[in-house]
Amino acid sequence: MDRLLDQVRTPSIQAPAVAQAEPVPAGPAAGSPTPAPASAPAPSPVAAESPADSPTPASAPTCAPASTPAPPASSTVPRVAVVMTMGALHDGHATLVRAARERVGRGGLVVVTVFVNPLQFGAGEDLDRYPRTLDADVRIAEAAGADVVFAPSVDEVYPGGEPQVRVSAGPMGQRLEGASRPGHFDGMLTVVAKLLHLTRPDVAFFGQKDAQQLALIRRMVHDLAFRVEIVGVPTVREPDGLALSSRNRYLSPRERRTALALSAALFAARDRLAAQQALRARAATLPASPSRAEALSRLGESRAAADAHAVAQAAQHGQGGGAAAVRAAARAVLDEAAEAEPPLALDYLALVDPADFTEVPDDHTGDAVLLVAAKVGTTRLIDNLPLTFGAPA
Repeated sequence: MDRLLDQVRTPSIQAPAVAQAEPVPAGPAAGSPTPAPASAPAPSPVAAESPADSPTPASAPTCAPASTPAPPASSTVPRVAVVMTMGALHDGHATLVRAARERVGRGGLVVVTVFVNPLQFGAGEDLDRYPRTLDADVRIAEAAGADVVFAPSVDEVYPGGEPQVRVSAGPMGQRLEGASRPGHFDGMLTVVAKLLHLTRPDVAFFGQKDAQQLALIRRMVHDLAFRVEIVGVPTVREPDGLALSSRNRYLSPRERRTALALSAALFAARDRLAAQQALRARAATLPASPSRAEALSRLGESRAAADAHAVAQAAQHGQGGGAAAVRAAARAVLDEAAEAEPPLALDYLALVDPADFTEVPDDHTGDAVLLVAAKVGTTRLIDNLPLTFGAPA
């Protein structure tokens, strides 16, 4: 079985006993590890890094792509799940690890990668100050159920410097986040592809908070025929609604109050859509006279009454009418936050088709994603919410 294992970095954590692991040697002088007996105890996670940074002998194996395809799953070959991170783990990452553990079961192998990928950072972005907390990351990964933490150096992932051949994100990678951060998605897909080759998982878990990233990874896996299942895990939020992010730690208390406008805008849009769809369903049962607007207003629903005329007009003309109102509800919250102190600086607000991340028309029905990106102080944050627009009444 061509799988993952590298050197132990953290002496206080025992090396896992994975009898099936047969890493590819780093070179002619490298040796193969002795498989652990089948009765070995369940492993604890280890942090792995490159041989150059490890106190282990030079003959220790390095993590490298297998020379043959991974064997089919069977009762003797555990399923492997990977959770890719840039470190600074929080409960959002832990949720991914727990989902991975549940999927592969007690007999499977859960690998967490920790790598701050320089190809994803553009000029003026926070590569140098991005938090690096590997010891804490290992503890969080272990508590969530990981078996291995793979933390390679930049030189190991990109030997000889930046790669000359990269994965292109294509047109979808040039929109929204791609337009705001040119080259970001090319760098992201390049490292994801490389880590998928290195870890050779059966299934990989990613958070839905990075919705465009998740869509592009799925597209790459489909287009390039990767033998891996991609699973999206719903966004984890703090009690006040702010989406969990490693960058939240940069926010001052006042900046955090302003930053809550991102999730508040999404929730306001969701509520507006729900109210409109409820109104439209009720409108279909009302008589045609005296007028649909008056009849809707008599329903006595506070939010519904405010939208009664617009909904009645939309129903009269056979239009869904929801997308424009959803955008307007979100923008009203963001406009108010732009006047706060400190202010929110909006990058984009978009309501898109999840298939290609293009803006949906006002009469859209079916799935959509509402996305927002903004800066508060020097911290850039993103958030999103999936929505489903019903058919017109």
